[in-house]
This record gives sequence, structure tokens and C-alpha cells, in this order.
Amino acid sequence: MGASAADSSNGSGVATPGPVRIVGTGLIGTSLGLALRAQGIPVTLTDASPTACTLARDLGAGVVATPEDPEPELVVVAAPPDVVSTVVAAELAAHPGAVVTDVASVKRAILDELTRSGADIGRYVGSHPMAGRERSGAISGRADLFQGRPWVVVAHDASRPGAAERVTALARAVGAAPVAMPAREHDEAVAAVSHVPQIAASLVAARLRDLSTEAVGLAGQGVRDVTRIAASDPTLWTQIFVGNAAAVARVLTEMHLSLGAVIDALESLADDPDADAPGSRSALAALMADGNAGHARIPGKHGAAPSVLATVTVLIPDEPGTLGRLFADVGDEGVNIEDVRMEHAVGRLVGVVELLVEPAEVEPLRTGLTARGWNVSE
Repeated sequence: MGASAADSSNGSGVATPGPVRIVGTGLIGTSLGLALRAQGIPVTLTDASPTACTLARDLGAGVVATPEDPEPELVVVAAPPDVVSTVVAAELAAHPGAVVTDVASVKRAILDELTRSGADIGRYVGSHPMAGRERSGAISGRADLFQGRPWVVVAHDASRPGAAERVTALARAVGAAPVAMPAREHDEAVAAVSHVPQIAASLVAARLRDLSTEAVGLAGQGVRDVTRIAASDPTLWTQIFVGNAAAVARVLTEMHLSLGAVIDALESLADDPDADAPGSRSALAALMADGNAGHARIPGKHGAAPSVLATVTVLIPDEPGTLGRLFADVGDEGVNIEDVRMEHAVGRLVGVVELLVEPAEVEPLRTGLTARGWNVSE
């Protein structure tokens, strides 16, 4: 064990394992390496692509693995979902003293495949950091990617004592919040909160493909918010959908029934908007109300109950450094920005910046920014 690893338990009662061997240097693997190295934990890297591996090394995520390396205490497999079980089995065999985890977004299929293969699954504990970006590859890696994000730790009946604690310590070491969950429960949960939202974003974005340039030019922040993750990697997501097909299909079936009711209501109103179409308006209102209720359950900052934020809208010139000056002035006003949204005004060389802040901060911020010369919308 490396000296720095021995000195840190991260509140789990188990020292952060090191050296850590990371297999796969895409976004997650590279980000994990960067986060661990920032804590002084030794990391070795390997990837099927030598170019990807050396890029991750050059970014500071660790050193390229060699046969002379000391045996790892923990191996993290960050390979594509369709090869994870094969790679995990190989790492279990190659490193008989190590706990092996993976970071794939599907867990039950991997555990089932490993069980059928006869691998030593006592040293395997699956995991899934609920963090990512729509951009992929080592170049997109960030040391703070896991900060404050849930990291699901998926132990199973055959897990050896202490194995799950090693993975939990890893999650804490990179600033994540560990959550213990069985494989089936995990897969059902991510189908609803991650996999189906990806499909929904892609479906909405696909409707834009054949629109005229003029029509797409009308897009505002709403469609940007809904379609942001539609830029994700098609190959990766196809593998994820295949691995969690049953759970994703169940959620989509429920959505299909709700969507059918909405379509029926809209068609009845389209035929004759003035007609008394029993239930049509209530079906639409119920959809919006259910959406409000679901949205209200999404955790806010640091996992706390969500707060209702207010918006301060500022019109800024499209010039280098302007956004930085705006943020600096907001900071000088003593206001914390909870979130920010930006878009360009159609046909004008200006940007519209929406600053989301606590409601009590709205009027002081508007007054302060106006006094500093900013064009603040009422």
C-alpha cells in the first residue's frame, strides 16, 4: 500500500486503496485518475488504445502500467459496457489479491455474466458513479467530475467481507457520496433517472433534424435544456440500452400509455377546440401537475431538498471577457449563482444570460448590476 493511501480513511474506516489500477482511459477512467492523483494516491493506467492511455498519462491521470508495477489493491474497470464482464474476469485472474470494481451504468447483467463465467466474484463489487458529460474521451476528463455526485456501490451475496468497503473508500476519496444498492434495484432506478431521459432527449432532438434553418433559429433555452444530452455518444448508449433493456422498456411502456392519453386529448381538441371534450383539458393539466410533482423531488445542491430559485436576466455584448466581468461583478455584490443559462439573441451580437439565485437575492442583484452598468431585464 502506498504511504498516502495508508494515511487516509476518508471517514469510511477503511484506508483508501492504493495503488489503484484503472483499465480504460475514457472520460470516467481519466477523471478518476485525475481525482485520485490529486489526493496523492498512486495510479496506473492501461487501455486497449495506447494513444488514449498516453493522453490520460500526459493529462496527469497516472502512469502507464508495466509488468514491473506493484500489485494493485483495487482495480477499476472503465471499459465499454459490452466488454466489461470479460475485462473484469481477466483482471480478477491477473490480480488475485485485488478487489475489482467497474463503473458501467448497468450492473445486473455484468454480475450474471461473471457468475456464469466461474470468476472469483467474491473480490468483485460493481459500482456506478452517477457523473458524466455529453463529451467523451480522456481529453474531457475532470478531476472534480465526481464531487458531490452519488456513487452506487453494488455488493452481492458472494462479496467477501471488506470488498464493498474498499470501493466505498474509493468513492469518498474522489468526493462522491457512496450509496449502497442491490444490482436489480440499481438498474431499475437508472432506467428512470438516466437511461430513459437520454432517449427522451434524443427523441426531441431528432424532431429538429429536418426543420428549416429559420425554424431551428427560434430555439430557446427550453429546447437547449431538454436536448443537451442528445449530443452523447451513440455507440456507448446503444450498449447501455442493450444491457438494461428490460428495465428501460418497462419505463418507456408506462410513458407510452401516458403519451397516448395526451395524444388522444390533443386530437380531440384539434378536431374542435370549442367542443366539450370530456377529460381532454384535465388530461393535459394532469400531465403538467405530475411533471411538477416529479421535478420537485429532484435533489438540490449537495443532495438537499430542492429550493425554488429566481432568475435575473442580463443582456451582454458578445465580446471576449464580458461573461467573466459579469460573474466577477456578481461576486462583488456578494451573491452566489446557483445555476446559469445562456443563449444568443436572434439576429443580434448579444447574449442573454439568466442567473439563477435565491429569491431574496433578486432585487439586490438587479440593483447592484444596474448600478455597475449592466443591462438587466425587469
